[in-house]
Amino acid sequence: MTKTKTNSKTITRNAPELDSVYFLKLVIYLMLGSLWIKITLGDATQIPLPVGFIVGLVLASRDRLLLDRKIGFAVLLVAMLVGFWVPFGIYVNL
Repeated sequence: MTKTKTNSKTITRNAPELDSVYFLKLVIYLMLGSLWIKITLGDATQIPLPVGFIVGLVLASRDRLLLDRKIGFAVLLVAMLVGFWVPFGIYVNL
């Protein structure tokens, strides 16, 4: 059996993420998750679209660490549900 040599120079280590960067990510996920576009047709029909949640999912899915991604998804989901009931977002009347 032949042994293969591994080059120790090719091993890269990720620097630990700062707490302030992690907190900033959570705040951005919270703000994005609560952003809705609500389109009103006439007086009775209202169509809510969770635009911030969709953008936040794209950003969270590109996160390097799996644990951060899971926490980001949870924060987005909670912010989306709170943002639906709180009058925060963009309202379009047609």
